[in-house]
Amino acid sequence: MKKNVFAAGFLLFGLVGTAVLCQEVPKFDSAQVNADRTITFRYEDANAKQVELSTDIALKPLAMTRDAKGLWTVTTKALAPEIYGYSFLVDGRHAFDPEKTEEVLPNLAFHSTSVTVPGERPEPWELQAIPHGRLQIVRYTTHLVEGLTADQSEFMVYTPPDYDSKSKVPYPTLYLLHGWSQTDRGWTQDQQADLILDRLLADAKARAMVVVMPLGYGEMSFVRQGFGIWHSPDPVDRNTKLFTQVLLTEILPQVEADFNVSHRREDRAIAGLSMGGLEALTIGMNNTDKFAYVGGFSAAVHLLKPKQLSLLAGVDAGRRANLRLLWVACGQDDSLITANRALVAEFKAAGLPVTAVETAGAHVSYVWRGNLVQFVPLLFQQK
Repeated sequence: MKKNVFAAGFLLFGLVGTAVLCQEVPKFDSAQVNADRTITFRYEDANAKQVELSTDIALKPLAMTRDAKGLWTVTTKALAPEIYGYSFLVDGRHAFDPEKTEEVLPNLAFHSTSVTVPGERPEPWELQAIPHGRLQIVRYTTHLVEGLTADQSEFMVYTPPDYDSKSKVPYPTLYLLHGWSQTDRGWTQDQQADLILDRLLADAKARAMVVVMPLGYGEMSFVRQGFGIWHSPDPVDRNTKLFTQVLLTEILPQVEADFNVSHRREDRAIAGLSMGGLEALTIGMNNTDKFAYVGGFSAAVHLLKPKQLSLLAGVDAGRRANLRLLWVACGQDDSLITANRALVAEFKAAGLPVTAVETAGAHVSYVWRGNLVQFVPLLFQQK
């Protein structure tokens, strides 16, 4: 009997060993993080005439150099510890990294891959051995969102590690809205919001809260028609108005029925990035009876005319002055910085207690990660 077991084990080892030997060994590291915190990127295409690196590390694509075998290479400058997105421009067309297909970020319009430059200790957005909250996908039938299969929409819900559905003290809620071309998974899979919340809670820098991350479109054609739709204010306005109804009449009531969360305005916050920033500011500032905390990260307010900016800031300004927080942030290299500065000026002219934040960076994920790290600890604190 022992002989048969030994023989079977030997055969299994042989099969596994053969399988391992047959696995294709990667020819090169396409995004090699070096000891000096530079990154060497590589892309193989012997027939390409030009290959560039498109990345949020630089404002313009970086030219890559071809060797005799058709391997294109470029090395960046030394970088701060972060998660950086990138793709390649091959003879003018975008291509994600074929060597790291499992790391392509989910997106309805753009495809990119991420690479992490580690620091001396883990950053808030990195996976760590600390208590973790729970992520849930909630699917529901929508009567408002246009263009979804069988009218099925969804939102992500983060509950903190100590979440107690029977607690006598309900949890505050942050509604966190994604950018154009992202989905309800954008904040967790691209910006690592859940890991950031975990770290802030573990460090006692934030209150335990429920975070709701919905699919942020009123009509799916708004993203399916391509980025050019942002050149016209009418579809932007329609999508924003329709999503406002979705959030207030479908998502918020369901969250407050299914989770142990407070129904008080003082315990509700809303924030978002880019398209989601426009939506968060519009919804929050027009519904201050429901939200006491409002935040816009690189908000896409560039199509709002001066009169619209003034209305957003000025309608019932006296009543809005009781906001616990009005927070507007943008990267200094972002093309939206001028529009966001104009909005901040309108808020100040209306006498609203706006906090304006400008950071290094363009319209990229690491800016929004940093925004979230700064924003969340300000929420739901006792005055």
